[in-house]
Amino acid sequence: MNEFTYDVNSLLIAGLLFGSMALAIELGYRLGLRIKPKVDDNFKSHVNSVSGSLLGILALLLGFTFSLSLQRYDSRSEAVVDEANAIGTAYLRAQLLPAAVREEVIGLMRNYVDLRVRTGSVDLTEHDRRAALIAEAGGMQAKLWNYARQANETAPNPVTTGLFIPALNDLIDNFGKRDAEINRHVPELVLVLLYTTFVMSGAIVGYTNGLAGHRTSFVTYIMVWLIVVMVFIILDLDRPYRGLIQVSEQSLIDLQTAIREDALSQIRR
Repeated sequence: MNEFTYDVNSLLIAGLLFGSMALAIELGYRLGLRIKPKVDDNFKSHVNSVSGSLLGILALLLGFTFSLSLQRYDSRSEAVVDEANAIGTAYLRAQLLPAAVREEVIGLMRNYVDLRVRTGSVDLTEHDRRAALIAEAGGMQAKLWNYARQANETAPNPVTTGLFIPALNDLIDNFGKRDAEINRHVPELVLVLLYTTFVMSGAIVGYTNGLAGHRTSFVTYIMVWLIVVMVFIILDLDRPYRGLIQVSEQSLIDLQTAIREDALSQIRR
């Protein structure tokens, strides 16, 4: 990832946000308290209306960002299911291939499933390890394609080889789709805009309280805490394999289990 904040721990970002908003509220309060004797009621009403409008913008931006991160999460979940289905179909159709390549392809498919399950457990901050696993998957795909070409040259039968080749194409396509979905996330510019709006909102709220002549209430800090929790959830949804909310790999794990059981049953025969 080229973006700096993506590799930073989500809890650290949430803590920084809470501290920044608390500091902004306190500075705004002191500034408002300082100029309170110099302003009239009309000015105070104007600041109150601006504060309400800014909080509305904050809520809108927060809802938009949450929706964006939730869409990313749903897309990644669907990509896992699609890839598992594509691999499963290719594995079944590999059993129709000519005997000359059938066992090699089936064995390679088993290793490929294991590799994809292992890749799904790697943190995205482990760039080198993840790149190595993806490169290994690409090498396996190239070998599978070579076997498919050999099978087509040996026995160009539309009922056997002709069924396996489209399934292999789907396997490769869904590999690329899943990898692309994992790398899609909320742009850093949106997160920076969100952070700036939060801090400005905190400063305006503190400034309004200073003009009114009373300290920021405990209820305000509860609101700040809820905002920080929402931001943490947004970041958690947006960063797969890192936080509390993770994309389920169950479809691939179930496929891996089924393929292993099939391999054991063939050995016993």
